[in-house]
Amino acid sequence: MAQYTLRDLRDDADRLGLRSHAGPVDDRQIVRVDLAAVDRLDALATGTLAIIDGEEQPPPFRIDVALRQASARSLAGLVFTAPLTLAETARVLAERAGVPVFSAVGVGAADLAKTIDRAISGGASEAMMRGAHAIALATEAAASADSTTESILSVAGGALGVALSIAPDQAAAWTDADAVFIGEVLIGRLVADRTDGATEVSLPVIASLLSRVAQRQSRDRFAPTQSRADLLVELVLAEPSRAEGFVAQAARLGLPLPQSHAVAWLAPTGTADPDARAPRSVQPALELFALQLVEAREEMWHVAFLQDDLLLVCTEEHGAGDHQRRVREVAMLIQERAQEIAGSDWAYTLGLGTPQVGALGLRQSAAEARIAAESAIAAGRLGGVELTDVTGLRRVLLDVYASPISRELLHDILRPLDDLGPERALQSVRTLLVYLAREGSLVHAGRELMLHPNGVGYRMRRIRELLGIDLADPDARFAVELACRVRLLGAG
Repeated sequence: MAQYTLRDLRDDADRLGLRSHAGPVDDRQIVRVDLAAVDRLDALATGTLAIIDGEEQPPPFRIDVALRQASARSLAGLVFTAPLTLAETARVLAERAGVPVFSAVGVGAADLAKTIDRAISGGASEAMMRGAHAIALATEAAASADSTTESILSVAGGALGVALSIAPDQAAAWTDADAVFIGEVLIGRLVADRTDGATEVSLPVIASLLSRVAQRQSRDRFAPTQSRADLLVELVLAEPSRAEGFVAQAARLGLPLPQSHAVAWLAPTGTADPDARAPRSVQPALELFALQLVEAREEMWHVAFLQDDLLLVCTEEHGAGDHQRRVREVAMLIQERAQEIAGSDWAYTLGLGTPQVGALGLRQSAAEARIAAESAIAAGRLGGVELTDVTGLRRVLLDVYASPISRELLHDILRPLDDLGPERALQSVRTLLVYLAREGSLVHAGRELMLHPNGVGYRMRRIRELLGIDLADPDARFAVELACRVRLLGAG
């Protein structure tokens, strides 16, 4: 059985209503506790903590005599239930005699003796009482307007006489009694540097309390950023004609739409089942990580989700240098974290848009980022970082390629070439595109392909036979050329 010492008594002082006045508090054992009159200490056994009942402080000479008797009997200490003001001689005597002196004003002597006796015995009832006291103090600390997880840990740990901390542990489950969460996001486990009955009783309750406090702090801390998420989603999905109508609403939420915006689009794909939904646990954990990541940065950042896809927006003054580079740096950290959370069965592909000005510019940058990510996924380039080239025809092609329906329709045009095998099919598509782009000139096409014109003619005869399309028809030529460009775009 563990010994109950003077140091343990001091650690329990708040719970017991004790105040230390004089004498050394060390690791000497308290063997028992007993009620006694101030002039009858000579009848007590060694190691006894004497509780001297009374509503008034004994005369100073009585206290001096009691200290000498306590020293002679090797008592553990003296506790007065009356208000106590020690003279300097008594303080010096207590220190020299090695007798700690406490007061417990307003505490019943019998109840105090019973409580300390339970602590000395180390039984279940004492552990329950100490654990309940720690819970009560932690609850009181949590109710404070300026409470923090650190202040609650300090108060509860002081009541238990142990050091409490939150240790990171990603293996903890939501059913674990000592797990601490922010909403659905695991923070870690509540741990003590040593355990006993009191900590076992109180830690689950304190962990739950810490979870609620952490949730409240996170809500207050990130509320302005999270309130803009719904507006961003609505803006991105709205008709272009409505975009400028969001400016006033955004200004009220602290989102300066007239400034410059660069968007990153992070899209998950199941490696075994591309149509599967991402794990439900990823989104809240990823949102919290992203908000914590950008909180201290100088730029203004916004995080929103469109189903499983994460939309990251960085807003700066127009003309800010390296705007897209900063978005890329932050987005890649979020991409890495998403991969860690989701595991190897998932790939997160990142698309980056260019900085654009105003509400319409934000929509454009978001479209660029989405197209870049979805085009890479459609082409099988999962888990990478894609930067949209938004100049001229390529942007149009990317938009077409990102649409599964459009991509499938165009793929049907060239599907007969797939019977040649992957390499020869790709060669045929390239030959066909160059031939059409050179307006059917075998000479010019051969020069670009580094083939004799007769070689180009031979390939084209075979392609015409397989496709069965009249390339003299302008509409057919346009459709075939578009299909070729989209096919080669998917091939990288």
